[in-house]
Amino acid sequence: MIDKIIELAVEEDFGLGDITTDNIFSETDTAKADFIAKDEMVVCGGNIAKAVFNYVDPSIKFKMLKKEGEYVKKGTKLAEVSGPALTLLKGERPALNFMQRMSGIATMAYNLNKIAKKYKVMLVDTRKSLPGMRKFDKYAVRTGGAKNHRMSLSDSVMIKDNHIAACGSITKAVNLIKSKIGHTPKIEVEVKNLKEVAEALKAGADIIMLDNMPIAEILKAKELINGKAVIEVSGGVNKDNLEDYCKTGVDVISMGALTHSIPAKDISMLVSEIKK
Repeated sequence: MIDKIIELAVEEDFGLGDITTDNIFSETDTAKADFIAKDEMVVCGGNIAKAVFNYVDPSIKFKMLKKEGEYVKKGTKLAEVSGPALTLLKGERPALNFMQRMSGIATMAYNLNKIAKKYKVMLVDTRKSLPGMRKFDKYAVRTGGAKNHRMSLSDSVMIKDNHIAACGSITKAVNLIKSKIGHTPKIEVEVKNLKEVAEALKAGADIIMLDNMPIAEILKAKELINGKAVIEVSGGVNKDNLEDYCKTGVDVISMGALTHSIPAKDISMLVSEIKK
């Protein structure tokens, strides 16, 4: 999957060649360049950038100078890359695109997880990732210190509003699931009010997701559940109100904002030497 994503990114950028680079450099020209952080950030995706250059030209040498998950200041040299100028410059943009997005996600996860950790709340992502990029997005979340929710629909049971509507009730949905699967998977149920909390609890849900509930109602739900199920909060949580939700003492907070609209961090590849 990772190789396929890299192949698509490279094909998209210069599938028919690089009309500029191909007419400026010859096959014997070589270049050296540095990856420079233009923002403060948590470094992420250096391994993917290396894989991009390796795909473009295995003779290119890419050396990371900072570790995955390391917090760096603006102006920090992140990596050194050298090799044939023709191929090194062709790999620049796909490599940077991956690393900039992944570093943006890792930095957001790092900053938000610092808040969640103070209250011993587990911060997790959702499936709201860029299509085709989920493995990279979720890896970046882990690199930043937060954790992953489901990678795909096959990972665990989550009974949501449309499942409940199709079955007629939470109880019927849970009972149907229990009749079809083994005893090992946990069952998570999404609820929207205290009545549904009580029904999910009675039906034997292992995890109860409080969806878009105001904080006052979350506190009542927590009292009702009373340790009988894991409590997850989701919906409407952002960097500005995360601490307020953490103060409720729930077990897990899932945030689509960890991946769905993260600004990329600014990284530049600056050529330091050309030999013609």
